[in-house]
Formats: sequence, structure tokens, C-alpha cells
Amino acid sequence: MTGTIPLRVACVGAGYFSQFQYESWARIDRAELVGSCNRDITKARKTGLPAYSDLALMLAETRPDILDIILPPVVHAASIRTALEAGIKTIICQKPFCNGIDEAREIIASAERAGARIVIHENFRFQPWYRRIKAAIDDGAIGQVLQVTFRLRPGDGQGPHAYLDRQPYFQQMEQFLIRETGVHWVDTFRYLLGDPVSVYADLRQVNPAIAGEDAGYVLFEHPGGVRALFDGNRCLDHDAENLRRTMGEALVEGTEGTIRLTGDGAVELRRFGTSETVPLLPPDTTTGFGGDCVFALQSHVVSGLLDGNPLENLAQDYMTVMLIEKAIYGSASEGRKVALNTA
Repeated sequence: MTGTIPLRVACVGAGYFSQFQYESWARIDRAELVGSCNRDITKARKTGLPAYSDLALMLAETRPDILDIILPPVVHAASIRTALEAGIKTIICQKPFCNGIDEAREIIASAERAGARIVIHENFRFQPWYRRIKAAIDDGAIGQVLQVTFRLRPGDGQGPHAYLDRQPYFQQMEQFLIRETGVHWVDTFRYLLGDPVSVYADLRQVNPAIAGEDAGYVLFEHPGGVRALFDGNRCLDHDAENLRRTMGEALVEGTEGTIRLTGDGAVELRRFGTSETVPLLPPDTTTGFGGDCVFALQSHVVSGLLDGNPLENLAQDYMTVMLIEKAIYGSASEGRKVALNTA
């Protein structure tokens, strides 16, 4: 990092989801976009930034403080190696991270040797409703938390054309529901409740047009006996004008009350033994993805670099999510509860 303000940011990747990254970076006062790289340079040019098809060349010419990697896992390792060779010290990388645990560990070790840090772009914990729920839990609003449930219902998985209009590679993922989507709640449950100590998973495929699983249940045991249930089905929907805002509904239940997240991003509290609800967060009105969580994550990284605030989602910590993901698939395959050792 050069220490200059604004921070210079270059991005590699210009696919579907990158629109949210580019738009969010453009709104951060203390960041300046300096380049876009994509294998198909025409997509990079559409960003309006200096465009490249060669990552090493972009890094050499733009000399960014941050490289934002917005690419599929198959090219994460190569992109990070190129960045490290160019002397980049702060890298943000999309999830799922790398091609697996071994490759991720190798890349993390390389970054540590180079004195660089990798932040995983795991943005759901930055959604405003989870931040508000976490604050309410920490304030004791529902007493002792006993269980959390999230029902994933994006309604985008039916029929032979599912996902083709947005992210067609979803259809070919042999591990889909958990690896691509469910990991968001693996990380969010960790954020709310601490690291789980065991998992049990029952996964299945509903839509025969895709290669991987698209529905299932994952039961997490968290410290203190707290249970969290991820109930996911991409072929079903929920009550929301924008099904991708929250992608479902949640309940956080404790000895003194229940917190409810609805599909419009609103959070409400009902005290135990009553029917009256108290609003904790109004319905979301932002236009960015998922309550503008991309902007929140990027702002968090900028604040960490310039203000010295501790960074969440560092790759070393995100290894825990990857180990839990592996255990989930192991549990589903073996039909048993799996104890976790994420050290």
C-alpha cells in the first residue's frame, strides 16, 4: 500500500456480479478505480476504465493499492500469484475461494511470505439486517439465544433454463447449493453465534437440469448448545418483491423473545409471551445488491487500510468456512453427524 488517499483500486473480472463491485467502488470517496482486466477485453472496456486483457500488464501500469479479484475459483490462485509477483499487498478475492482447501492454504502461505493480505469477498455478514441482529443479540434483546433458522428461497432454480440468464456456470457446478450459496450462511452463523462444533447435512437435487444439489438441510451445533438450521431450496420462493434482497427469511429465537427477518430486509422483535412486535430495522430501500453489502464490505476494507481498523474475512480465518463446507458434504455423503475441528 502506498499510503496515499484515495486508495488506487484495480479489478480483474467483468462478469455478471462484477457490476456491483465496480459501482460500489465508484461511490467510495477514499478509493479510485484505475483499471479493469478481463480475458474478453470488450467486457473490461464496458466499465469505462482503462481496459486490459493481461493482468500483469494492468498491475504494472496502474500500480494499485488494492486488487479486487472478481473471478471464478479456477483462476484465483494464478491471479493471486500474479498480484504477489507485482508487489500488491492487499487483495480482495471472491468466494468460493480457490479450487479447494489445499490450494487455498498454499496461496495463503505465499501471501504471508510476501507480506500481503487477502480479504475474502464474503459479503452477507455485512448486510444491514445481520449487523442489526448481531447488535440485538449482543444487547441481550432476546435473552439466551437457543436457535437460529434461515430459509433460503430465491425461487430461481426451476426448469431447464435455470440460472442461464445470469450465471450459467451454476448449472455445471457438481457442488452447488452449499459451495456457491450456503457458505454465505455458514459464515453468517459464525458471525452471529461463533464457530460450530458439529454439522449434520441432508442434501438433494430437485432440478435434474443442473449437476449439483439445489436443496437441503444443514443443522449446526454452536457453542453452548445453540442450534442453527440452514433450510435451503433454490426452486422455492418467499414473500418478497425482490427475491434476491435477503434470499429468504430468518428467525433468531431466545428465552426472552424472537427476532424475525422478512424478505424486504426488515427486522422486528417480539417479546416472549406477547404478540406485539417492535421494529428494529425498517424495510431496505437501497438499490445495491443485498442491502448494499458489497459497498459495506469494500468500505470496511478501505477503513481497515487507512484507519487501522481490524479486518474481517481475512483468508486465514475464512479457511474455517472452507473446512465447515467440507464437513457438510462429508456429512451428507455419509449420512451422519460430523464433529468439527477447524484448527
